[in-house]
Amino acid sequence: MEIKFVNRTQVKSTKRRSSKFKPLMEALDKLKPGGDAVEVAYETEKNVNSMRTAVYQYNQEHKVKIKSGKNAKEQKIYFFREK
Repeated sequence: MEIKFVNRTQVKSTKRRSSKFKPLMEALDKLKPGGDAVEVAYETEKNVNSMRTAVYQYNQEHKVKIKSGKNAKEQKIYFFREK
C-alpha cells in the first residue's frame, strides 16, 4: 500500500443534493435582498431541520445570508434575504 500526502485543493469532492430540495434551491436562487420570501409547508420538525441544513450549506456555497422564520401553527417555514 502506497500512502502519500497531497494538497487539499487537489481533492475534488462532490456533494449530491437530494432532489427533494431541488425546488427549494431553485427558489433560493431567485430571492432578492429585501424582496419576497419563500414559503414552504412541512410535516415534521425533522423536515424543518433538514431544510435549514440545506439552506445553511447553500449560504456557505453561494456566500449569501438567507434567514428563516417559522410559523409552527400553520406548519410553514419562510426563507428570505435581508437588505
